[in-house]
Amino acid sequence: MKAEAQALKGHLDVLLLAALEDGPRHGYAVKEALREGSGGRFDLPTGTVYPALHRLEAAGLISGTWSHTDGRRRRIYQLTEAGERKLAGDRINWQEFAATVTTLLDRPPWPATG
Repeated sequence: MKAEAQALKGHLDVLLLAALEDGPRHGYAVKEALREGSGGRFDLPTGTVYPALHRLEAAGLISGTWSHTDGRRRRIYQLTEAGERKLAGDRINWQEFAATVTTLLDRPPWPATG
């Protein structure tokens, strides 16, 4: 089952930051890193990924530079220090949230009240 872009709302930015954690990538490589890293479940349209990258760049969380490879012009993105801090904080928040939800879902059914 492929995840729809809407299902990732609120999580897309942190996933894009995480895709850049290992180093600079051009936009399509960021999109492919999400697809491959999720086993194909997060196969997002470029119309979702590129505006989000532009938003992250405008917020100072990533920086972009132009490169020329094989006669093609590509924008290469990388995390800024602010982006690294944001990713670290979001990762901790996500882990705490996921642990809490897992605790609630893995417990026996709640008794009825009334």
